[in-house]
Amino acid sequence: MHSSERLKGIDVFVCVADLGSFAAAAQRLNLTSSAVSKGVARLEARLGLRLFERTTRRLALTDAGQTFYKTCSRVLADLEASELALHEDYFEPRGRVRIDLPAAYGRLHVLPVILDYLKRHPQLQPHVSFTDSFVNPTEQGIDIVVRIGGTDVWPEDLGHQFIGAQRFIFCASPGYLQARGTPLDEADLQAHDCVVYGQPDGVGSPWHMTGMQPGEMERRFMPARLAIGDGEGVVQAVVQGLGVTQVPTWLVNQQLESGALIEVLPHLATDGLPMNVVWLKKREALPRVRALLDVLLYALRTDGHRLAPCD
Repeated sequence: MHSSERLKGIDVFVCVADLGSFAAAAQRLNLTSSAVSKGVARLEARLGLRLFERTTRRLALTDAGQTFYKTCSRVLADLEASELALHEDYFEPRGRVRIDLPAAYGRLHVLPVILDYLKRHPQLQPHVSFTDSFVNPTEQGIDIVVRIGGTDVWPEDLGHQFIGAQRFIFCASPGYLQARGTPLDEADLQAHDCVVYGQPDGVGSPWHMTGMQPGEMERRFMPARLAIGDGEGVVQAVVQGLGVTQVPTWLVNQQLESGALIEVLPHLATDGLPMNVVWLKKREALPRVRALLDVLLYALRTDGHRLAPCD
């Protein structure tokens, strides 16, 4: 088979796989749904394999389709990178970049960096989403992900950079401390109103406490006067004088600086989950991804959290 024949229909196939719909792919490619469907059918006939399982409710890749998709998407990304490399304004980032961020941390610390960068690079088109749950960049086609927590072993197709660890502190409003007194040790917390982050199942998240041994950390559930399923909501409640909370420093830097909150029990402050920037290796050479990735890595390593000593 002539080599050019092998390229026919690949872009259509990848687009359908990315969007999970013939109609959505047709709209993206400015084709009719019929043309997209026929293009995939011709590709399947040439390969002698079914690439999609089709039902009235969903469209899913077969095992063979998943294997073929991984190769095709990598080939198309390499072609795109090569074309950009030949373009005279190669170093000017342009085009769409998909980014997923933790909700509160993303709004407070990452989104301002992205928006400021956009002022200098108007041809860049970020698509930013906010998700606190696990995100698989490979399956969802997300170029850059910022994550709090994660795995110790990263998949080979993902690049990753540790940017620091959360630093958890205890704090309360001046008015609350004046009325109820300042807790001096962990036992004192039992007599105070605790404001915790609330889980969907109604159970508040545990607080991080220093253990009996140096460097040891334990997770303990506290009796909560109030549980709120949003970090910024927790901060708002504590600023209003409703109790003591434990939060990462990146969430309350502004309130600490203004005096709206006061840190208490500083000797019980402890490190929390690791923070990482993660990206698709197959996309990192694209100027629009590489440039934004470099900006985020620089900005986030110096903002709102504590780097490990070895850094």
